[in-house]
Amino acid sequence: MTDWNAESQPPDDPDGVPVPIRVIVHPPLAKGGRRVRVDGVILGLAHSATDVAEFLRRAGLDIDPAELAGQPWIDWRGVGPERWGPETGN
Repeated sequence: MTDWNAESQPPDDPDGVPVPIRVIVHPPLAKGGRRVRVDGVILGLAHSATDVAEFLRRAGLDIDPAELAGQPWIDWRGVGPERWGPETGN
């Protein structure tokens, strides 16, 4: 699994809910999918927000896939959660 500690929370978390320190969803790969990292540890290759939510659940954080887009602790690199396929050049 991962060494990530889901009990960590940033000091400005208003609800006191344990959240990850740093989640990075990388841009879509040429063949589709996006790498997901938490504190530098690759959790997997996601093809949807549901995949990201599942990776985070396995790491100790239960979150609804529909709520991922609005989380300030998730860094969506390149594009937001609406893009999962390969780059088309458009």
